[in-house]
Amino acid sequence: MKETRGTHLAFGSFGLQSQDAAWVTSRQIEAARRAITHSIQRGGKVWIRIFPDKPITKKPPEVTLGGGKGAVDHYVFPVKPGRILFEMDGVTREIAEEAMRLAGHKLPVRTKFVKK
Repeated sequence: MKETRGTHLAFGSFGLQSQDAAWVTSRQIEAARRAITHSIQRGGKVWIRIFPDKPITKKPPEVTLGGGKGAVDHYVFPVKPGRILFEMDGVTREIAEEAMRLAGHKLPVRTKFVKK
């Protein structure tokens, strides 16, 4: 099912758009953000358009059935196709495209570079 919200660039001139559906963890978002900021070398501005607010619980290994729900293990953001994940402005198209390509490799979804 396609995304209906967050599908257009709102802040920057360049963006990274999801092509698949998946759960993106907070660690994956941070790794992609670091790849972008490292690539643009303190130039331009980056906006993160997704926030991991869905808690995922997990029980410890070798625990028998019963005893209720496990503790929160990590947080995810359920991404659908079409969602803008990151936006960027203040850099050239070539630098932005390379930064978004590197960030896309850190994410569990296929991504597409978009521009305004």
